[in-house]
Amino acid sequence: MYRKAQEQETAPEKFQLPFEEKLALDNRWVIMAKMIPWSEFDGEYAAIFSEKIGAPAKTFRMALGALIIKEKLGISDRETVEQIRENPYLQYFIGMSTYSNKPPFDPSMLVHFRERIDINLVNKINREIVKQALEIPEETVQEKKSEVEDSKSELTNRGKLILDATCTPADVSYPTDLGLLNQARKHTETIIDILYKSLEEKTINKPRTYRNIARKDYLLVAKKRRPTVQERTKAIKQQLQYIKRNLSHIQQLIELGASLSELSNRQYKMLLVVAEIHRQQLWLYENKKQKIEDRIVSLTQPHIRPIIRGKAGKRTEFGAKLSASCHDGYVFLDHISWDNFNESGDLKSQVEAYKTDTGYYPESVHVDKIYRTRENRAWCQERGIRISGPPLGRPPKNVSKENKKQAAYDEGIRNCIEGKFGQGKRRFSLGRVMAKLPHTSLTAIAITFLVMNLSTLLSRVFWGFLWQFFQIISFFFNSIRKSDVLPNFKQQKLIFAFA
Repeated sequence: MYRKAQEQETAPEKFQLPFEEKLALDNRWVIMAKMIPWSEFDGEYAAIFSEKIGAPAKTFRMALGALIIKEKLGISDRETVEQIRENPYLQYFIGMSTYSNKPPFDPSMLVHFRERIDINLVNKINREIVKQALEIPEETVQEKKSEVEDSKSELTNRGKLILDATCTPADVSYPTDLGLLNQARKHTETIIDILYKSLEEKTINKPRTYRNIARKDYLLVAKKRRPTVQERTKAIKQQLQYIKRNLSHIQQLIELGASLSELSNRQYKMLLVVAEIHRQQLWLYENKKQKIEDRIVSLTQPHIRPIIRGKAGKRTEFGAKLSASCHDGYVFLDHISWDNFNESGDLKSQVEAYKTDTGYYPESVHVDKIYRTRENRAWCQERGIRISGPPLGRPPKNVSKENKKQAAYDEGIRNCIEGKFGQGKRRFSLGRVMAKLPHTSLTAIAITFLVMNLSTLLSRVFWGFLWQFFQIISFFFNSIRKSDVLPNFKQQKLIFAFA
């Protein structure tokens, strides 16, 4: 059934708002606001500003809160500001005391927030939040210690630490040598146009760039589905020649009086990147090689390096490589770099960080094959830490059921961090980092780990409420069952049945 309303359209000024009431205490943004120690890190954030010069900056809570909202909701910078403007709970989360229909800041401010809040500060906040969350269960564990454990001078190893590494792909197209050279050539043509226009006395004609012919040469090979090696090599040689000619024209214009100050900062940076790409690609072409150190794969993000992972479907990824640790369902960002590195070298520092946070070494460390080096095994054995995986040497012919069960159990525990990586890449922004600058990209990645831990805390608070609810329900059920109400009800039901 559908009943047509009397007034289909309601005027905005007549729409009733329940804002006279208070904010709900069980709202997720209100709960998350209580989890974050805003005041503890406000001084560290304020230290980057001058006390006397400049306009007053936005507060630390507003800056960090906006970044958390953006990552939690998975939206853009502009949409983040719109959501904050429309939602009173989001305004409370970023520290506003009253509701306002005006945007609290411009969307471009989120770029400055990512620059001001660096990765180290975000990691500190992440560890502090988890540390506060684990204080209550830790006190309970200390109270339940036996007298034998209290008599010991050293704490025993407890807990399970999971380590692994992954790559966070950046928002770049798949790079090819021919495609990079074509983009570099187009940028040099734009720079030539600007520099020639800036000449006060044009004593020479405008240098010819042959841009139309160069584009046809590029498309002749790029449009082919499977060009041959000879065709691709020839096209690369042609683009290298075009770029070399354009760079020589740029040098000639500078000698005639053209100033590089006419270029914007982005164009000047692009000129430097183009010169380096030309050098790298020329060396690869002349030496017939496929690899070179610090290889540039993106003109707009030259800090990105190819990370060879060997995964199914994606042998090479382009982005930052990170090493993370996970315990008690919380994940931490320990090491991140734009260059490839061996994650086995981070095991010692990650275990020591676990001891700093908890006060004791883990009982076991669950890692994959690359971590199980002789040095790491010996280091863990000295501290009474069991490292997962089979021992070194020839595998035994007969493996006991207990060892098989232990190996399957260890592998199941190690899958926890794989699930965290999947959550970060599918639910949050680790699958494609949209930030362009190197330091803002690192901050965006660290914010993702912070939001994942906040989501874990929220889910545990929710399950805590459910547990209390079911405890109350079971209490009333037991009290009713023990009383005389239920037997009397059964007797009455039998009487009515036989009546």
